[in-house]
Amino acid sequence: MRRIAIAAGAFAVAVAIAIGCAAEGRADSGSPRQIWRDGPASPAPASVPSTASLAPLVKVVKPAVVNVSTTTVVKNPHQGLRGRGGGGDDDEFFRFFGPREPREFKGQSLGSGFIVSADGYVLTNNHVVQDATDIKVRLADAREFEAKVIGRDPSTDVALLKLEKASGLPTVGLGDSDSLEQGDFVLALGSPFGFRESVTYGIVSAKDRTLTGNPFDDFIQTDAAINQGNSGGPLFNLRGEVVGINTAIISPQIGQGLGFAVPINLAKQLIPQLLEKGKVARGYLGVSVSDLTPDLAQGFGVAAGTKGAVIQNVLADSPAAKAGIQAGDIAVNVNGKGVESSAALTRAISSVRPGNKVTLQVLRKGQKKELTATVAQRPDEERIARGVGGGDDEGGEKAKGGEKLGIRVAPLTPELARELRVEGEQGVVVVGVTEDGPSEKAGVRRGDLILEVNLSPVTKVDELASAVSKLKAGDIVNLRVRSGGASGVTRFVAVKVGGENKDAKKK
Repeated sequence: MRRIAIAAGAFAVAVAIAIGCAAEGRADSGSPRQIWRDGPASPAPASVPSTASLAPLVKVVKPAVVNVSTTTVVKNPHQGLRGRGGGGDDDEFFRFFGPREPREFKGQSLGSGFIVSADGYVLTNNHVVQDATDIKVRLADAREFEAKVIGRDPSTDVALLKLEKASGLPTVGLGDSDSLEQGDFVLALGSPFGFRESVTYGIVSAKDRTLTGNPFDDFIQTDAAINQGNSGGPLFNLRGEVVGINTAIISPQIGQGLGFAVPINLAKQLIPQLLEKGKVARGYLGVSVSDLTPDLAQGFGVAAGTKGAVIQNVLADSPAAKAGIQAGDIAVNVNGKGVESSAALTRAISSVRPGNKVTLQVLRKGQKKELTATVAQRPDEERIARGVGGGDDEGGEKAKGGEKLGIRVAPLTPELARELRVEGEQGVVVVGVTEDGPSEKAGVRRGDLILEVNLSPVTKVDELASAVSKLKAGDIVNLRVRSGGASGVTRFVAVKVGGENKDAKKK
């Protein structure tokens, strides 16, 4: 279960100049493969009796709710600490009294999930199975299955598993999360703290919640108790339909907190691609956007109360530019559906498969215009941050300068500037730091803003990549870095350029 501290800055996935878009959820040809069934639990439970007992409902849905146990190889955090002084006699002292700790050890974790097809497809959270070397799934009737990951989507924290040699399994039906309303009753099933088959009950506290600044955040908030171990389990309505995947909590102290679930309609969009390709291809328009605030609406001469997303910038030669979208346009409708905010625009575009067309209705100087764009595939973070990415690009070639600094960066978009509280600044944002890499050792952290490289200002990823590409192992590069937002600290950091570290783990 992801635990999110309220005081912590909301920063997780960098929003590059492009709007990231989840795929439409269909295979390359024909209709999308549907491995789940829609509708209530089968057989449908009787209406909740006047005693308000949920026992009949729980009995019907519980057999398809599973416990997910994973094993992960974890690097020993104490490895390399020799005695009290880093070697010598202290090292011999520790050898005498016992063997050294292993370089790696196996960690175990518990989560939850639910079966969506009789042949053993299971939905859960990505963070439950990420980096797992071994996955076991236990049913309510005590049967156990080995499982393998069919597909994962870190951006939405959804994963699809397949139980090996499974058939005739109990399943749950998937509902319509869009029809949920604030105040609707829901219940959660899972394995909190390892207590299998636990059920809690509450209401939908809110919808469309954003927790991390990730443009794909669209959580259902509930007061039904969700704790560590509930991750990946189902959130049901009173018809026995799954309406969400329990994912995160905000808990300032034990016994209190809020639960959050991924809407099941979002998962339905992802399943076909996870099934087909193991990952989700995303498209983009090539724009940066912001919410239409009352002040901006007044400045644009738009009627009070108008909802939409303001196009702040349009990337040259992007799908948006080719469609005639301009900076200053206000997107109010996508494919016939109203746009409530910049995040809503991202999610609306996310329902369109890259290569397909999307119709946007925009307000330009008070006039409505309809524009059609062909959505392109969004470059992943590594390619956006080419030269500083540290990962393989889509062609399998190591990005130029990849591991030299041990960081990944993204452009400073208006959305990121607001998140980092650095509006008015120019630079590039650190979106990933390699553990034990050169930058981490120098004190660079995720969320830092790089302003200069060797006294030369950098405002684009390409500028940083160009500077890094000229360096060789052992060189020292001076980065001018801003940490902690506008009121934070600006400092120079000396980073010793390293070589490739294939075993390094990204944070």
